[in-house]
Amino acid sequence: MAAYFSSSNHLHDPVHDPTHDSVHLLSQAHTLHGDSPVFLTPSPSMSFTAAHKYPSPHDHHQVDQVVHSILDHHVENQLPPYPTISTRRLAFERHRPLWLRECIAEATGVFFFVFAGLASIATFTLHHATDKNSVAGIGSIFQVGWGMGMGVALAIITCAPTSGGHFNPAITICLAIWQHFPWRKVPRYIISQIFGAFLAALTIMVLYWEQIQDFAATRRAAGLPLVGSHTPASIFCSYPHPDQNLGFVLTIEFVADAFIALVVWAALDPSNPFIHPAAIPFIIGIAYADMIWGFGGITLSTNLARDLGARIVAGILFGGEAFTYHGYAPIGMLVNIPATLFGTAIYEFAFRDSLMIVGKGHANAEGGDAALYAYFKKAKLIDEEQGIKA
Repeated sequence: MAAYFSSSNHLHDPVHDPTHDSVHLLSQAHTLHGDSPVFLTPSPSMSFTAAHKYPSPHDHHQVDQVVHSILDHHVENQLPPYPTISTRRLAFERHRPLWLRECIAEATGVFFFVFAGLASIATFTLHHATDKNSVAGIGSIFQVGWGMGMGVALAIITCAPTSGGHFNPAITICLAIWQHFPWRKVPRYIISQIFGAFLAALTIMVLYWEQIQDFAATRRAAGLPLVGSHTPASIFCSYPHPDQNLGFVLTIEFVADAFIALVVWAALDPSNPFIHPAAIPFIIGIAYADMIWGFGGITLSTNLARDLGARIVAGILFGGEAFTYHGYAPIGMLVNIPATLFGTAIYEFAFRDSLMIVGKGHANAEGGDAALYAYFKKAKLIDEEQGIKA
């Protein structure tokens, strides 16, 4: 999802930091009125020798330095300092197993967006319950899209710095194929992701227990099924309408998941000039929301971990039919893997510009500059007599 987020951060052009001139600047600011250098009014007692130290309004560089120094000083006074960190804390953090931190981060990230998404689905589904325990009928596909999309964004912001923010077995597999993510980590990442979705669905079950039971009792009394579209089981995982053609359902799942994968890969491309690192979580979240708005009303899963983890909870509550209904479960759980591989392959083969990534300093060429120089010569981008030809 965020897809190895920590290793894909965009780099920025260096910005001038005027604090290295602080001694010189503060010596000028000291001549300003009062004890604080933020006042620009000369003191009445200021002598001519002190006053003449003001920068000339024509010396724009010196004026900028003084202004930036005063602003920096003001900001430092307004921001509380970070508390001191004990060596005991440092020792504790140093001895934490990295693999455990990564697994916890993946499980937590999936929990975040599945919890937010299922809560929205619950309000959408449970407004059909009886008046006694009904949920206000504010639910809609639009709300579900925002719930899931913002859940994805918050998951990336919270957990991606630790684990890379995959949150999707298909993304983990594609990173191993295209971006050299270690294959030895793939199984534990996927297990953690499924476990996070299971915990999220279990939490929703507990929090909405009364409403779910009331809804289920109402349907039992009416002789209606508990598993299927717009049923209690559909709070946890997707189910198509019994009259839907599974071929169309599979096609919708494939196209939507490939769309999301293409957007994720574009968002994580460090050479993409249109995407700031701070925007990545929201761009990926909007990609998910966009597909939910378009196809959630038909049937959509988008994520093996989200589907399987929550489907296990549906199976605990409503029996094995949660996995066998209309033969849909394999589509919801597995189609997103080849679809994501297809979407990322399009980006890798058609859009990726690795030379741009190296040129902007986001990555090094394998073999270093010598190998890069040899490649340039082989590609006839360099002529030893005429120099650069490209």
